[in-house]
Amino acid sequence: MKVGIQLINLNIMKKNRTKHIITWAFRVIAAFIMLQTLFFKFSGAEESVYIFTQIGLEPFGRYLSGGVELLAGILLLTRFYAVGAVLGLGTISGAIFFHLTTLGIDVQGDGGTLFIMAIVVFVSSALTILLNLKEVKAKYLPAKFQTSVSA
Repeated sequence: MKVGIQLINLNIMKKNRTKHIITWAFRVIAAFIMLQTLFFKFSGAEESVYIFTQIGLEPFGRYLSGGVELLAGILLLTRFYAVGAVLGLGTISGAIFFHLTTLGIDVQGDGGTLFIMAIVVFVSSALTILLNLKEVKAKYLPAKFQTSVSA
């Protein structure tokens, strides 16, 4: 009986370790993409200025989205990763929305690179939250709401 319990515990530890590694991979991917685009937003790169001019938010929107992505990218690499993932989801949802409604998939001949990066950040952030939903709910939702959201 004792051997069976030890095997179950070992299996649980392996699953937790795998989940931890996968979660870290998604966190790093989302953070890396958001943080590496900051240079272009904050330096006023031609493509960034063009994008935010097209959507009518230049320069305020460029600086605001850059600031939110900076915060999200940093938080994704800390114990507050869930907050970073939610911020990343929010800001990248705006980027995806404008790609689909105003900018198009291919912006200034980039072959859809910016759109694909936005999708990768969205998926990585969403999976970071979903893989850790039980822990995220326990940490950030009041007790009366924890049972209404499925794990």
